[in-house]
Amino acid sequence: MADYSWPDASKRNLIGKRISRLDGAVKTTGRAVYSYDVNRPRMLHGKILRSPHAHAKITKLDVEPARGIPGVRAIEKVHDVGAEIQWALDEVVFVAADTEEAANDALAAIDIEYEVLPHFVSEEKKDQAPEVKPAQAQEEGDSETVMSASEVTVEGYYGLPSIAHCCLESHGQVCEWNGDELTAWCSTQGVSILPTQFGEGLEIPASSVRVITPYMGGGFGSKFSVDRWGIICARLAKEAGRPVKVMLERDAELEVAGDRPSAYANVKVGCSKDGTLQAWQSESWGSGGLGGSGSPPLPYVFSIPDRRQQHSSVPTNVAGSRAWRAPNHPQGCFITMSALEDAAAKIGMDPLDFFQKNIALTGRLADVYSQELKIGAEMIDWKAKWKPRGQNGSGPWKRGLGLSLHTWGGRGHRSTCEVVVYPDGQVEAKLGTQDLGTGTRTVIAIVLAETFGLPLDAVKVSMGDSRFPQSGPSGGSTTVGGVSGSTRRAAQDALEAVFAKIAPQLETEPDQLEAREGKVFHPGGSVSWKEAAAMIGVTPVTVSGNNPGPGNLTDSGVGGIQMAEVSVDVETGVVKMEQMVAVQDCGLIIDLKTAESQVYGALIMGISYALLEEKVIDPVSGRMLNADMEFYKLP
Repeated sequence: MADYSWPDASKRNLIGKRISRLDGAVKTTGRAVYSYDVNRPRMLHGKILRSPHAHAKITKLDVEPARGIPGVRAIEKVHDVGAEIQWALDEVVFVAADTEEAANDALAAIDIEYEVLPHFVSEEKKDQAPEVKPAQAQEEGDSETVMSASEVTVEGYYGLPSIAHCCLESHGQVCEWNGDELTAWCSTQGVSILPTQFGEGLEIPASSVRVITPYMGGGFGSKFSVDRWGIICARLAKEAGRPVKVMLERDAELEVAGDRPSAYANVKVGCSKDGTLQAWQSESWGSGGLGGSGSPPLPYVFSIPDRRQQHSSVPTNVAGSRAWRAPNHPQGCFITMSALEDAAAKIGMDPLDFFQKNIALTGRLADVYSQELKIGAEMIDWKAKWKPRGQNGSGPWKRGLGLSLHTWGGRGHRSTCEVVVYPDGQVEAKLGTQDLGTGTRTVIAIVLAETFGLPLDAVKVSMGDSRFPQSGPSGGSTTVGGVSGSTRRAAQDALEAVFAKIAPQLETEPDQLEAREGKVFHPGGSVSWKEAAAMIGVTPVTVSGNNPGPGNLTDSGVGGIQMAEVSVDVETGVVKMEQMVAVQDCGLIIDLKTAESQVYGALIMGISYALLEEKVIDPVSGRMLNADMEFYKLP
């Protein structure tokens, strides 16, 4: 039985090294084919008629004028007369035509009228909302009594607006039928799960659906679903008997393809004069559309002994939110860290010392956080730069420091990998996973090559196709753990199978063989890997491995800290980022370069969340005012 463990640090030739992405060249030269780039023979272009109103009832809908437009091949209605629209840019009618121009002309020809109804989109003003869904208060200990007895109390109001995922490749797909078999080129985070969703929506067997995603341009949690536009695209293709492409326009991508819910909170913190945290009370609320929002974990990371927290969900007439890089955690982190820094400021205490004093309240990661805070403080030179409030400059420009802690689970998802060893020496891994742009393809190749003792160019990774063995959707920071675990197990078992076949020819036992440095070593010497592979015969060796599986290859529960140095012009409101550092607990790093890239990307997204991004919704029209790449600001 194979030893299902990661190789010792002294024996790692690839794992943990700084390795460039294998698909970097095809992406930077424009040769990578994304769903947006797929153009099938005789393909039609799909366009969508959307409601301009945040809340309205359709009183008239006539699509017949559109059918008379030259080049129109298929029309599908989503809503009809009497239907109630609940958010702006909701889909009403889909059209497929020979050209984009013909499809747009068809949309313009559709005769539609609405009865405009009252809407609500300003959830920060909770008291004005027509409906609020309060959750039951969560309480530990006796926060009221402890708060009253605290030497210091501080109250604050904190809030974050909704922000859009704004994937550079918008949501969408190309659908093509071959008889009763559907092939869909989708921009998706879940290659293996989409056939079932297509099957349910189209009432066909999932086995009749093939999903292909060789490359995709971002998801962040918004691309787990086939969505209405996927099902309708397939129906249009079936009706027209030709392939159809439906990719969202940028305004729809920003307005209806998912966002991170807003969060607002009134917080009260109680502590002693020496900075010992004692009590927490918070009333929070937010919205992620008509379905409301999830509850941010408050207080975040710190388990304050006596605490009470209540969250209310405020339904609004905007499209629903979607998961986005640790759902609910950024909101909980911002509200908690802001309140704790204000508490430290009130007693005149350095927040670094304040956090360290209370670090035991973070539980099992306390030692990790404490070490990370020390490392981060050294990196940013915290002790030399930090000044109490009111002492950070005499002119309009003030400079200050801030810090935060975070946590996440991240255990590897379910994954199956098939490893094939060919007689010519090539080794291939096949997985129905996807690479969002984070380097998944490269990580798989590293694990595969490391296990066989081969260079990266001697292995092949085939992925992004639902015909390959199933792997979980890419979410919750579980992909690297999942695909690494399944690849490692499959590769180890495949190597054992090769050894079993070739050991008699080398006049030794399988357990006396070792693969490294592009060779197979045996007691009498060594042979090249190609020579060893040729000994297996004409039939390739094929083995599958799973995650989870035997051996402990993955774990979960990590923590990290961030520190920022910021300058603010208090007269104009201009903010300048001076420096930002992160110290992150990662576990075993497969590719240091892509791991660093992930951390840098998260820091940039955090800065963007704080300073630039916001879905600006007009309370009068209910429409997003900055639904484009000019006014929705990204760094």
